[in-house]
Amino acid sequence: MLLFLNIFKKKISRVPETPDTASSLAPLKTMEQISIRKGEIGEYKIDIQLGQLPKEYRYLSDLLLKNPRAKSGYSQVDHVVITSYGIFVIETKNYKGTIYGGKDRKTWLVNGKFKMMNPFVQNYGHIMSLTSLIDKKYHSLFISMVSFTKRCTFKVGLDYRKIASNEIIIYDIELSEFLHRKISVLRIHHKEPLLNERDISIIYSAFSNANITDPIVKEEHKRILRTETPAVGSKQNCSICDKRVSDKVQAYCLSNKKFKGKIFCFDHQKIVD
Repeated sequence: MLLFLNIFKKKISRVPETPDTASSLAPLKTMEQISIRKGEIGEYKIDIQLGQLPKEYRYLSDLLLKNPRAKSGYSQVDHVVITSYGIFVIETKNYKGTIYGGKDRKTWLVNGKFKMMNPFVQNYGHIMSLTSLIDKKYHSLFISMVSFTKRCTFKVGLDYRKIASNEIIIYDIELSEFLHRKISVLRIHHKEPLLNERDISIIYSAFSNANITDPIVKEEHKRILRTETPAVGSKQNCSICDKRVSDKVQAYCLSNKKFKGKIFCFDHQKIVD
């Protein structure tokens, strides 16, 4: 009888998990995974809109270019759109909260507390890297755009939202709309296109050929950037073990003077003097 019961118990223990039971045992997503996912969704919104642009426009994404002036020696350009009326350089941000800033401020604030570099100053550096690759006759055609997610509220200079400006701040879902509106304004001011098909092809090739795709170089660039002080809401890793941390841990480290602007995971906070 005991032998029979033991055999029965073993059979029960070997019953395979159903999809429902497997999902119930799956670990909950961490804050870091959720943050990464939100960033991916933001980029997806941009990519969808870029893919729907007119065929005569050309665009590139995630360019890594040499820049001796940058801390890492490189500039990472999120998106470039080359049209017959201008070259749009787009910097994307994945922050959450109220963004405070203006043209005369080198640093902006997230939620009035955490600093971030003025994104237009940052994008200006990207534009300088791009201008070094093409003829001077094209240099005046650059337009700087900074895209935030709808998780943000803008408290910035009003000029940044005016379509007549060459520095425009937008929400990610507005990218296509603002591109078309800006080009419409430029068409009114210029009777003929500023770039023909050959010009667009030359510029596209110059940017594409300069793009660095070596994964080792890209990873080193990211590693160096992670040592800089970020704003809360940006993707951030522990300065020691490189483990991604949550917004709450990041905010705690940035507000604690003993960490000197660096980010540490919970375990490594204990060993920092």
